[in-house]
Amino acid sequence: MARVYPLVIASAHGVNIEDVDGNRFLDFNSGIAVMNLGYSHPSVVRAVKEQVRVLTHAAYLEFYSELPVRLSERLCKLIPGMGRTFLTNSGTESIEAAMKLARHYTKRKYFISFYGSFHGRSLGALSLTSSRVVQRQDFGPFLPVIHAPYANPYRPLVGREGDECAEAALSYLNEAVFRTEVSPSEVAAIFVEPVQGEGGYVVPPKGFLRGLREICTKNGILYVDDEVQAGCFRTGKFLATEHFGVEPDIVCLSKALGGGLPIGAMVCKDECMKWGPGSHSSTFGGNLLSCAAAVATLDAMKKEDVGRRALRSGARILDSLRRTRSEVEQVGDVRGLGMMIGLELVRDRASKRYDPELRDRIVHEAFERGLSLLPAGESVVRIAPPLIMRDDDVDAGLDILRDVVLEITHARRPRPRRPSTSAS
Repeated sequence: MARVYPLVIASAHGVNIEDVDGNRFLDFNSGIAVMNLGYSHPSVVRAVKEQVRVLTHAAYLEFYSELPVRLSERLCKLIPGMGRTFLTNSGTESIEAAMKLARHYTKRKYFISFYGSFHGRSLGALSLTSSRVVQRQDFGPFLPVIHAPYANPYRPLVGREGDECAEAALSYLNEAVFRTEVSPSEVAAIFVEPVQGEGGYVVPPKGFLRGLREICTKNGILYVDDEVQAGCFRTGKFLATEHFGVEPDIVCLSKALGGGLPIGAMVCKDECMKWGPGSHSSTFGGNLLSCAAAVATLDAMKKEDVGRRALRSGARILDSLRRTRSEVEQVGDVRGLGMMIGLELVRDRASKRYDPELRDRIVHEAFERGLSLLPAGESVVRIAPPLIMRDDDVDAGLDILRDVVLEITHARRPRPRRPSTSAS
């Protein structure tokens, strides 16, 4: 396991984490985009307590149970055009299920994914993943996956910066991949994150995802939308792909869906799920505790209007970080959608050279001052607070981050660190 700093958690409530020494931290990463409702949300806790007294496991692959059906119906209503679900235990399992279903439905064997993508660490999902070499090293050979450039407006692998990179990335697929590596008639599915997560919180131009949808429709390829990190209102809408006006064939969910309990889902169009009984299953998929937590989480998200809050708080964070960028040469880019925001550090703005050392110093120093952040990509600070965070907490975290950035880049003299312990 790779730990970013020595935080040993004892408890957490709302938007705060407390360690074993009594230090309190403001969580600006939501447990890697899991705790969208914050920690120990009363509705989720109550639902799990009630369910654990009744039944914890019903072997959904063999028997019927009401809760998994209720959750599945809810997901299909939330996602237009969808009619079927397969419940899993994680995002990786959701991706694996989508890979198998795509092959079964299309009778094709190839997949396309993108540089910078992260889809999981089991062998099929890892075949799609292309964010860090250490994640793939010594684990091959992989499934037949072809990686193509993602439309990154700040660091385009092909084409120019900005929105023009979308057309270049789509042209690469049509003119390079489909002409020299694989016929589109052999591609089962294209897997894409609407906003890249581990790759650096990269938001593509709208034309990129729309163009991928057109390519898929034209060639009978399934469009698989990986919403594991971006979904559940993280970007302001239930699915991040809704911002782009694209309707997928298959959607993969997990992370925030269970309010802290392990659950995932593959949701797809009716016509895609043609495999017969026994073709795919899971002993713990549709676990009753996790389903109870997920139903309560979806109810609470609707009641508390977290999508609107994510858009509002996200705009507040982006505005603050862009002001910091105007003062600091080493802040190369600020980008995001809703409360999924990336702050990219560089050695200098002209060359855009990565500066992971500077990024790591900022993350560690923020931790010392009571703010929990995480890295992403080569030199990005990811900012993904719980969607329920109040303005005063958002501002408190931004003040810490701004002070740290200015001081480490020598734009401001250092302030004293906070005391080593704090009240709960």
